[in-house]
Amino acid sequence: MTMMLILALVTLVLHGALTGLFYTFSMSVIPGLNAIDPAQAETAMRSINVKILNPWLYLAFLGSPVAALVTGFLAGSPAAIWFFAAAAVSFVGSFLVTMVINVPMNNAVNAGTMSWKDYSPRWTAWNTFRAAASAAGLVLVGVGLVNL
Repeated sequence: MTMMLILALVTLVLHGALTGLFYTFSMSVIPGLNAIDPAQAETAMRSINVKILNPWLYLAFLGSPVAALVTGFLAGSPAAIWFFAAAAVSFVGSFLVTMVINVPMNNAVNAGTMSWKDYSPRWTAWNTFRAAASAAGLVLVGVGLVNL
């Protein structure tokens, strides 16, 4: 039970980290960039897009759904269903949205084919969706933890 509890807590922390990352971008990073010259905002976002690709991001981004899935397989009823639900929400609401929507938009800004005016509102809306989905996953992990 101790290892199960540790794995569940790691899953909770990973979901919390990812929720915080997405929340921070929607609530402060992008509004801060919106307050400066669009050319400077694009330059800053290009730099962010490079620097964010690091092991800490991958740990939270890829680790959240995987940890929830593994925890679900190892947890007994009734906790397992909550962890499986968290894995599904994280995969769809964070991973798929990122890969299908946010990354292509980042690539367009990086290539200079999308203006800040077109990028910022759409990217922020989808990022806020990722934050909400991650928060939902965090709650689901919390419920699973309580049901261990």
